[in-house]
Amino acid sequence: MESAPFRDGMRRLAGGVTIITSIDAEGRRCGITATAVCSLSADPPALIACVNRETSIAAVVEQRGVFAVNVLATAQQAVAETFAGRTGHAREERFSVGDWIEAATGAPVLAGAAVSFDCRLAELHCFATHMILIGSVVETRCATAGTPPLIYGDGAFLTTCPAAA
Repeated sequence: MESAPFRDGMRRLAGGVTIITSIDAEGRRCGITATAVCSLSADPPALIACVNRETSIAAVVEQRGVFAVNVLATAQQAVAETFAGRTGHAREERFSVGDWIEAATGAPVLAGAAVSFDCRLAELHCFATHMILIGSVVETRCATAGTPPLIYGDGAFLTTCPAAA
């Protein structure tokens, strides 16, 4: 099968917008926008995140063994666009958008995110162009109830929840 029809089909699979972040040995932060994240296990808490092997974060997570998954709220579309590379911000400059704090593992987490998962890398698997990260969740930070998540599908940002009044 050709990859173009597959890519077109996958664009129609809406997903929550996340920023996957980590920190390298020199203390430099890195992050990317991603939608390929899902839960793996509740006991013990674990999740899966898929990242392109060519991104800077792939090498950092492999070396450092820590990462965070920040699920964006609808009000954080600008953060998503910045970390997707749409604004021209370089690696560390991306963190000038949004309010970032350090999680227990040292990975950056976004204040005000719908939820943030701080993870230690439990397993890493390579497949074609991507790395599959299995994260052991060491901390979960949830926003207040009613914070609608940012969704991405068919090339556009969406939400399925009414905005908070």
